[in-house]
Amino acid sequence: MAQPPVAVILMNMGGPDSIEAVEPFLFNLFNDHDLIPLPLGFLWQRRFAKMVSRSRAKTVRDYYGLIGGRSPIGDITAEQAALLEKRLNAAGGRAYRCHVAMRYTPPFTDDAVARARADGAGTIVGLSLYPHYTTATTGSSLWELRRALAGKSPGAGAVDLVEVDRWPGQPTYLDALAQQVVRGLEQFPEEARAGVELLFSAHGLPETFLQKGDPYVRDLETTIAGVLKRLGGQHPWRLSFQSRAGKARWLEPSTDEVLRLLARTGRVNVLAIPISFVSDHIETLYEIDLLFGDEARALGLNFKRAPSLNTEPLFIEALAQLVEEKLGATATGAIVGG
Repeated sequence: MAQPPVAVILMNMGGPDSIEAVEPFLFNLFNDHDLIPLPLGFLWQRRFAKMVSRSRAKTVRDYYGLIGGRSPIGDITAEQAALLEKRLNAAGGRAYRCHVAMRYTPPFTDDAVARARADGAGTIVGLSLYPHYTTATTGSSLWELRRALAGKSPGAGAVDLVEVDRWPGQPTYLDALAQQVVRGLEQFPEEARAGVELLFSAHGLPETFLQKGDPYVRDLETTIAGVLKRLGGQHPWRLSFQSRAGKARWLEPSTDEVLRLLARTGRVNVLAIPISFVSDHIETLYEIDLLFGDEARALGLNFKRAPSLNTEPLFIEALAQLVEEKLGATATGAIVGG
């Protein structure tokens, strides 16, 4: 009898696929209590999300208008899933089906779980596309996956859930990221590359998450150390944070603050590395390329960006290894929906 297939669910944030989808995307984001844990949120989180998404929609629509009117993250993640499925099945043995679960835009987690169940999957691998763990992103996605599995329809069979929740030091991922940094450095004259300032720009996070024990910054530091080791030499580097929102105290320094500091200290050549993002989306295409790029050039900096991982073969190989290693180390996952 054939072994049931393994369903791999690639989890990411998502992004609007049209200008009209911007406000619903913002509503879903601000309505996520795992991401924005409002006091007594069960009473008024939806009202808060509706108010904030409506007030911010026009500005955010303008941002998306500058990058083509939509986020490419949906298409990129679907292609990542297709390539990963091809790579996993090429190894022989188990049969794999890969699905996409976005947190705030279709296809949602419920959609991915329904497809996995329709395939007759006996095991589901929840594969986070966030290399560095925080409850604001990976935690929220995994909790949503568990909720979707627990809310199965009557008569649906039990599945084993295996979770890949972080991978900051996975060797092939580090190889792939270092490869992209090298490609970024190739945008500078050869004689200047050794002195290029490497600016690892990560998505910001309110400090309260770290106070509750999130390993996010430690994970980032693990990745940076692995990349620097692969590059060799002594590149100057800094870690900064982008995409702040609201009045809470966020991790520092911010990317724009670091750009101003570099200009004051006489640094000229700067390579931005989107370290916490594995796909191009608004944070790379608008925030780094346009917003920070314009500011850096106004400050007299020679500012470039390393390409995102997207569908690079070495990155797809890293994802495949994560799945295979996790399944090999987990005899039976946590049974959900039994």
